[in-house]
Amino acid sequence: MLGGRRVARIGFGAMQLALRPGDQSAAGRDKAMTVLRDAVTKGVNHLDTAQFYGAGACNALIRDALHPFPDDLVIVSKVGARDDGTGLVAAQRPEELRAEVEANLTGLDVEQLAVVNLRRLDVPPGLSAEGDQIVDLDSQLAELTALRDEGKIGAIGLSSVGPGQLRQALPAGIACVQNAYSVLDRSSEPLLDLCREHGIAWVPFFPLGSAFPGVPKVTEHPAVVQAAASLGATPAQVGLAWQLAHYAQTLLIPGTSDPAHLDDNIAAGSVRLPSETVVALDRLADSLD
Repeated sequence: MLGGRRVARIGFGAMQLALRPGDQSAAGRDKAMTVLRDAVTKGVNHLDTAQFYGAGACNALIRDALHPFPDDLVIVSKVGARDDGTGLVAAQRPEELRAEVEANLTGLDVEQLAVVNLRRLDVPPGLSAEGDQIVDLDSQLAELTALRDEGKIGAIGLSSVGPGQLRQALPAGIACVQNAYSVLDRSSEPLLDLCREHGIAWVPFFPLGSAFPGVPKVTEHPAVVQAAASLGATPAQVGLAWQLAHYAQTLLIPGTSDPAHLDDNIAAGSVRLPSETVVALDRLADSLD
């Protein structure tokens, strides 16, 4: 469940489709729209996006490919940054959060966003809040709660937070949490434990690692590669299946611009890891300490 809506556990993260305006060829745009349509046709009903992905290009692709949206499609967006035309800049102040919500509504041509995640900028990777962009969480939650009361968003989520911030936000009603987390990066485990305690959906980003320096790639770890070979699956599918086995309310949003990879990602939802494989993979993080 996500914001009171039932969704498939394998969703779709649209960030990889976010080519900047002027960089999109007609062929590339058509391919991206095909991937989006195929995802929905194949049962994906949870799309993760943001107006600041590609300066609005990502939302425009989603709108053009899928509007009018199916009734069961849950579109989740993110606020806390904006694209100023040259790249991402922080947008943490309450009035900026509201402006980004309005921009998402316009970009997607909808009256309500099912869930809006507040992306905090307290810790790396990515942008950091400085100066007047250092905003207290309560002020941000008050603005998002007002937007929810107005019917412009259905539910509130958090991204890149710690356990203390989630506890602080609980009275506002939190539908989901997005933090970096993988079989090789368990630093957010205390936060996940808190989500378990309160039945909050967990939507990990970088579930297979990332391109940031120093972040290990799950698909290259020998134990993951070996598990994949024994199961007739891909290493990526094993990494994603481990996430699904780790918490019943984990929702994944792997993204791709490749139709073949889309099929592989969706198929990860059918991969069942033997208990001994789960235990072995659980121990991998210990070897990195």
